[in-house]
Amino acid sequence: MLIYILKRLVYVTPVAFGVSLVCFLLVHLAPGDALSAVLPADATQETINEMKAAYGFDKPLPVQYLIWLWHVLHGDLGTSIATGRPVLGEVSRAVVNSLILASVATVIGFTFGTLFGFVAGYHRNSVADRAASALSVFGVSVPHYWLGMVLVIVFSATLGWLPPTGAGPDGSGNWRPDFDHLRYLILPAVTMSVIPTGIIARTVRALVADILAQDFVEALRAKGMDEFGVFKHVVRNAAPTALAIMGLQLGYLLGGSILVETVFAWPGTGFLLNAAIFQRDLPLLQGSILVLAMFFVVLNLLVDVMQTALDPRIERA
Repeated sequence: MLIYILKRLVYVTPVAFGVSLVCFLLVHLAPGDALSAVLPADATQETINEMKAAYGFDKPLPVQYLIWLWHVLHGDLGTSIATGRPVLGEVSRAVVNSLILASVATVIGFTFGTLFGFVAGYHRNSVADRAASALSVFGVSVPHYWLGMVLVIVFSATLGWLPPTGAGPDGSGNWRPDFDHLRYLILPAVTMSVIPTGIIARTVRALVADILAQDFVEALRAKGMDEFGVFKHVVRNAAPTALAIMGLQLGYLLGGSILVETVFAWPGTGFLLNAAIFQRDLPLLQGSILVLAMFFVVLNLLVDVMQTALDPRIERA
């Protein structure tokens, strides 16, 4: 197992390098001037040149990348052009908030998705199967930002049960695990959980239906094993794939939450990316994208290792 983990770490290294290169090039090849957000319209050419030199924009693109990569390897993601604060601090606070939101949404999605999937898989072609399948299709199809706005209208504007935006009553960007802050988490977490609920439900339904049709299940029942014992074997066989789907959904939610976080003004990476895009804040944009991409790479590594640990049949090559 240790050799397998070391091999996976070796494979991750070129992937991480490629991610950093793509992240750097995509941001720099986008149209627009990064300094236009902070420089006045009547700025002199001398002032523009000084700002370019301060942020390293006066150097060739390959040199800029190598300098940026060297600083990143030493934990320095640069300084935000718009705020003047270190990018690492800005991104760290946002990642924590996004991780909280994405983790809660993933737990909700995994719980209900697994429940719907097992019900549909055990009762194929029944009313329960059709209802669970319809809910999963709805979850995959509905635009989550539209659903978020509908939930705000119903539960905030109309009923007044839950707050519509923000992460806490004090207006700060730090979420805390208490009742007042928990109320701010409910609507965005439920909104983000709809898509993983549908995906996990459809996956688990197909897995359970396939496992129940295999010969070993009939053999277990022929030996006199009760349904709960058969159920445990089904869970054990479906767990690795379901775990992989859950891990991927956590990564997708963490990196693809920009619309939901914008709707609910949740101070996470999506909200931060939205601000960086409109302000053309290259250091903040690069740092945010890099951290999210690297988190996804690490998450895939952890899922691979956990899959192999749960299912010895997976070849450790």
